[in-house]
Amino acid sequence: MTSPHGPDAAHAILRERAQRLAQRPSGKPLDEQVELLEFTLAHERYALLASQVHDVQPLRDLTPLPCTPPFLRGLVNLRGRLVAVIDLKQFFGLPEPGITDLHRIVLLRRGEVEIGLLADTVEGVSVVDKSRIRPTPSIVGGVAAEYIVGVTPERLVVLDTDAILSDPRLVVDEDVNT
Repeated sequence: MTSPHGPDAAHAILRERAQRLAQRPSGKPLDEQVELLEFTLAHERYALLASQVHDVQPLRDLTPLPCTPPFLRGLVNLRGRLVAVIDLKQFFGLPEPGITDLHRIVLLRRGEVEIGLLADTVEGVSVVDKSRIRPTPSIVGGVAAEYIVGVTPERLVVLDTDAILSDPRLVVDEDVNT
């Protein structure tokens, strides 16, 4: 017998979500809507454009890196590829309650570079009318406007992947003398 939270239950949930998401939304033309991957950070709801997300993986076997900024949590090995994991809570200065087995890595790929963003939980993919994403004030929940595309009326903060990946703090270029 499997537990209600075991792998079979998770596969059933993911299968049902995939079938629901595979259905074409009716009504609005596709160019007026956007798919968002929703996730949580410090009990707040955030999203990325689903088209910019390469994959989502559970957090396993995180190897810390010495002499790196605190928001660079370490490296994970995903099918033979080493991927740096950025903790968005520390990157944005949000409250940090610690890492649990519920954390997920949202993988982004830009050219040859692949990077993982640490999310507390991944809620799923939703389709939102572009007109519902409004410009933001200067700071939302501690996150500066430069990293935000906009906010929906339901308080879903849509993050700017390009701004995050272009941040100069992500370039670690320090010599370490041993």
